[in-house]
Amino acid sequence: MSSPTTLEKSSTWSLNFVLVCIFIDMLGIGLIVPVMPLMVGQFVEGKEQQALWFGVLATTFGLLQFLCMPALGALSDRIGRRPVLLYSMGGMALNFLITAWAPSLAWLFVGRIIGGMSSASMSVASAYASDISTHENRAKSFGKIGAAFGLGFICGPMLGGLLGDAGLHLPFYVAAALSFANLVYGWFMVPESLPPGRRAPLKLARLNPLAALLRLVGRRDIRGLVVVFTLVTFAQMMLQSTWVLYTTFRFDWTPRDNGIAMFCVGLASAVVQAGLLAFLIRRLGEVRLALLGLASGAVTYMLYGLATRGWMMYVFILCNLLAFAAGPALQGIVSKATPPEQQGELMGSLQSISSLGVIVTPLVGTAILGAASHLPANDWRIGSTFFLCAAMQVVAIFVARRYFRAHRAAA
Repeated sequence: MSSPTTLEKSSTWSLNFVLVCIFIDMLGIGLIVPVMPLMVGQFVEGKEQQALWFGVLATTFGLLQFLCMPALGALSDRIGRRPVLLYSMGGMALNFLITAWAPSLAWLFVGRIIGGMSSASMSVASAYASDISTHENRAKSFGKIGAAFGLGFICGPMLGGLLGDAGLHLPFYVAAALSFANLVYGWFMVPESLPPGRRAPLKLARLNPLAALLRLVGRRDIRGLVVVFTLVTFAQMMLQSTWVLYTTFRFDWTPRDNGIAMFCVGLASAVVQAGLLAFLIRRLGEVRLALLGLASGAVTYMLYGLATRGWMMYVFILCNLLAFAAGPALQGIVSKATPPEQQGELMGSLQSISSLGVIVTPLVGTAILGAASHLPANDWRIGSTFFLCAAMQVVAIFVARRYFRAHRAAA
């Protein structure tokens, strides 16, 4: 275990350790993305039922994540980041293994419940990065985390799609093995980032997910950004929860096809967040970059819904580069307005917004998609889910512009 002095001197290495953990974790998660909706289809009949039960399954995961994420973030502020990260890795390994063994739809729910209760890697890793980053380079550190996330999705879905063509259960076994390897790696390689002197007491109020959200909303200084973050996150969650079903219903894509598309998403994300983010922030600033990224996302959601051929989806993904920079820019602005000892709670609360999105958006998105699943594949109404995403993104742009204009005037 590194001492605080040693940790401060080797912050770059410490960040690299966490980036590897995130990469392996996201690789395991990415493996299952192209096949999970198809797994549900093995236990139900018809496209509408497949969409419905996949939505309920995703909502179950999101509900448990929403309930547990703030508690895990606050716990990391009290006992340190490392033990919470290790707990998360072990829980995800068990989740994947149970899902791989699942003989019925009920067992898929068991796996999702365990996964939701232990999925803390992103929020705690973000707090870890904040611990070892300076005030000036936090957005860059968050960009590196996003790049590690994206790199995991470069390899994960592609590999999952190839494995899924061989057998739908195989990606889950591989994901379980990778998560266990991640646990071993974290145990031996990841030092603690939060010294005892900077740890916060654990209060019951901080374990309440609604209280964490209310405290976040109660911060008048960033309330507008919280609204923007919520709208953007909900749109992203709706896209993610319906993508595979949408492309399967509309273009008759296989797991391999979706794996290639998600490879393109991960590649674009990594190029922007690891290679271009620092340059874009210097040239445009975090505020302008966030606004341009939101606008790019709104246009792309519309194009996804209007696409009539599968190849168009790849083109739209690669033309949406600025959208991958909006998240780190917004996150950096929010983080700079928060004291160091509250970073874990902040990241946990932001992640709980994502979890709330996973509760709400799969039910809405899959219901809309399921209702349109009987239509001809070339009917524009099948893309209604993506039109709703575009509308949320447009509202986010107006709220963000108003917030930044008001704070510029106040300054």
